[in-house]
Amino acid sequence: MTDIDALAAAIREAETTVAFTGAGVSTASGIPDFRSEDGIWTRYDPKQFHVSRFRADPGGFWCDRAELVAEAFDGVAPNPAHEALADLERAGQVQGLITQNVDGLHQQAGSDPIEIHGNGDRTVCTDCRETFDAAPAFETVRAGESPPTCRDCGGVLKPDVTLFGESLPQDALFQARRLAREADVFLAIGSSLTVEPAASLPREASRRGATLAIVNLDETDASSEAAFDLRADVTDVLPALRDRLVG
Repeated sequence: MTDIDALAAAIREAETTVAFTGAGVSTASGIPDFRSEDGIWTRYDPKQFHVSRFRADPGGFWCDRAELVAEAFDGVAPNPAHEALADLERAGQVQGLITQNVDGLHQQAGSDPIEIHGNGDRTVCTDCRETFDAAPAFETVRAGESPPTCRDCGGVLKPDVTLFGESLPQDALFQARRLAREADVFLAIGSSLTVEPAASLPREASRRGATLAIVNLDETDASSEAAFDLRADVTDVLPALRDRLVG
């Protein structure tokens, strides 16, 4: 029996399987990694995207944000890992999905994840808190009008993501921790498991008795605790797991 066969058997027997995804799922769609040696933060200064910069210079922030998004996210689409996870959810083999990614690709594939870092496809008004699709805001900025403002109250719009200097959304983090506590199998996929507090989720699941499975090209900080540590491409492992579980 291969590791994938054994993991499929564990999921089949589990009452609750939870998946947690990081940047390694997005890079398979062509989105550059942010923290690697040749990642986005080697070309942009993270301070440009700090919440203090947004508050002090929202117009400049939005111009830089539009440039970064065009470089990193334009034209991307869900990959086989996104699609396999959505199939596993529809088949009732995965009961919860948590993501660190803000690209919206899980949603495009048909999933409804808990977004612990927000979603770059949305904006939120800093005054009335109404949310909007982000596309019109970027169109406004690229037309030379920055920052974009709320059509309802005129307040400045902010990307609905967690910026540097901000805390994670507490409701999403609460839901993610609840799922981690309830999991019988916890799949950590495409994450180095170094960024807190998200990195604590697989450990919390493992401490409560869950079978921890990690799918990542490189070793992670939680690899020593994992029952399954698959050093492989997520676009190979997730479809293979789906094929074993979904008839």
